[in-house]
Amino acid sequence: MNTDMATSSATHGSLRDRLSYLLVLSRPRFWLYLAGPVIVGVATAATTLADLFAPEAVVLFAYFLVPANVFLYGVNDVFDVDVDEANPKKDDREARWHGDPVNLAIVVGSGVLGLGLFALTPQVAWPWLVAHFFLAVEYSAPPFRFKTTPFLDSVSNGLYILPGVAAYATIAGVNPPALAIAGAWLWTMGMHTFSAIPDIDPDREAGIRTTATVLGERWTYAYCAVTWGLAAVAFALVDVRLGALLAAYPLVVLGIAFSGVDVDEAYWWYPLLNTVVGMLITFGALWSIVNG
Repeated sequence: MNTDMATSSATHGSLRDRLSYLLVLSRPRFWLYLAGPVIVGVATAATTLADLFAPEAVVLFAYFLVPANVFLYGVNDVFDVDVDEANPKKDDREARWHGDPVNLAIVVGSGVLGLGLFALTPQVAWPWLVAHFFLAVEYSAPPFRFKTTPFLDSVSNGLYILPGVAAYATIAGVNPPALAIAGAWLWTMGMHTFSAIPDIDPDREAGIRTTATVLGERWTYAYCAVTWGLAAVAFALVDVRLGALLAAYPLVVLGIAFSGVDVDEAYWWYPLLNTVVGMLITFGALWSIVNG
């Protein structure tokens, strides 16, 4: 669907048109970036098959699959209206924000809905949920607007793995290993910075400074390779098999850098790569449960 048409229809058209627009706004290709860590967190924390389908696990997955994405990307688009005018991704794969009050209410409501998670989860999970919602807002919104501060934009993207940490803590009753959290956080730093490469020119035209605009394309590849390499090392210290799996990321990004593959196309490969890696980690955890 043409996103400009979807946006116009969402403002003036039917309920179906509005839902279509919100679907585009929520970036369906990236839904598993928030919900996937919940699956991994639950699977690695579970000790029985029943744990996998605990009410808390189901609700966390459902919230972070759709409402959390509407909230996260809605906040992003609200505060990026001017920037997005020069962003070519908004012409076909994403939606431009046109300030419709109903859509704004839905975005805010999606965030408020997340407050219900605190009534469902144990206190050990609360700091991770608080950190997620804080970063989800302040990544794009004033006063911090981390996305416009080089390197803080990268670090703040730990928000994507926090739902998984909260899910693990909810099911296990304790926090996951610190090295696993560090490795996952480093992974998000690399993922975010790689995804910013296609935006280097539009961001520079808009006067926005990011890790990618400061480093430039060549050194941004190197930054991603280093953060993903460190993530692999951290995970290897938890389980060597995890480290071997995460080693795919620095290898792939170096392959892209030296092969001359168009990064605008390679950018869209990563949802598939992330899904496969998350699936393998989850299957490994399920195998451990089934085999005691």
